[in-house]
Amino acid sequence: MKTYSTKFADLAPQWHVFDASGKTLGRLASEIAILLLGKHKPIYTYHLNTGDYVIVVNAAKVRVTGKKAQQKMYYRHSNYPGGLKSISLERVMQTNPDRVIEHAVKGMLPKNRLGRKMITKLKIYSGSEHPHEAQMPVPRSV
Repeated sequence: MKTYSTKFADLAPQWHVFDASGKTLGRLASEIAILLLGKHKPIYTYHLNTGDYVIVVNAAKVRVTGKKAQQKMYYRHSNYPGGLKSISLERVMQTNPDRVIEHAVKGMLPKNRLGRKMITKLKIYSGSEHPHEAQMPVPRSV
């Protein structure tokens, strides 16, 4: 008997919807990262993008514990002297709340070409509406 090896033709990504309202940021991000990686499937291989598509709605209602809203800082640098910019989590949640979830999930994915392809399967929306209704599977009645 030969060992099974997953092929590109075997991949059939599904769509998952998460409601972020009232969920803790890190716990939500780790669940999403597992789905994007494809580790929940028995056909998971590290060299193929076996993950599924993930839609996150109500990103503005995600919660953080403790004083993280005021104390957690996001940094970026312009590559010029004195070009370090910092912004707090509270400020990012006011201006662009979907970036908070994207940043948390992106840190849990591989830092290579495959990880960059995986993050494109993540769709985040601040409100409760999303334009991906056509991709959703039709619920079957039994």
